[in-house]
Amino acid sequence: MSELEPIPCQLEEILLDADSSLDAVFFPDRGVISVVAVYEDGSIIEMATIGREGCTGFQAAFDAKRSSVRFLVQAPGSATKMSRSAFMRAMKSMPSFRSLIFAYVQAFQEQVLVSGACNGAHSVKERLARWLLMMRDRDDDDKLQITQNLLAEMLGVHRPTITNVARELERAGLIACGRAQVTILDRHRLEEVSCECYRLVRMRIASHLPKTYPQEIELPPKGSRQTTRSKSRNRH
Repeated sequence: MSELEPIPCQLEEILLDADSSLDAVFFPDRGVISVVAVYEDGSIIEMATIGREGCTGFQAAFDAKRSSVRFLVQAPGSATKMSRSAFMRAMKSMPSFRSLIFAYVQAFQEQVLVSGACNGAHSVKERLARWLLMMRDRDDDDKLQITQNLLAEMLGVHRPTITNVARELERAGLIACGRAQVTILDRHRLEEVSCECYRLVRMRIASHLPKTYPQEIELPPKGSRQTTRSKSRNRH
């Protein structure tokens, strides 16, 4: 416990930047951290997200000393910070911790693989619905603090595209858009709009980290009118 430091996470705060020294590992307690690629022109695109089910240590677990990605706070909250040296000592001295981290690395890899395919195969509306549902799973609140500019960057599209798609979902009564905020009004119908990748990633994360979601909220097949319950307050 003496190695852990609780910290606040502010919206759009950069916890670690690409090509910087990987001197700390962050375990989100609330909120979401985005793992983004950074390009020469300054543009970014999201590859994966990290919530309270995991940590930013997927590179440190393999003894990497520099970060190849940017860790950006996508939804504000809090996290527990641990030095890389303490993280590596724990990996070596605590087999249960090491096994859990490796299970998380597998779950994280599943998310990256599915997200890569999703970006090329599905519409912006489907991807936006998936993204909002993933945020809701981590934040326990239908009100998500997010700007449309950041949404556009995360999904790799222009701001007007996000605005038009968000308005379409809003007119359908699925979400409500406010200043730097999106509120989910109808989760079930949003699941119907989302591509299959939302269910696929959720299922694969749960297979590696069974305590991420309670068993009773297994998702119904796409198209089913069964209501999905979401009472998860999972921890690492």
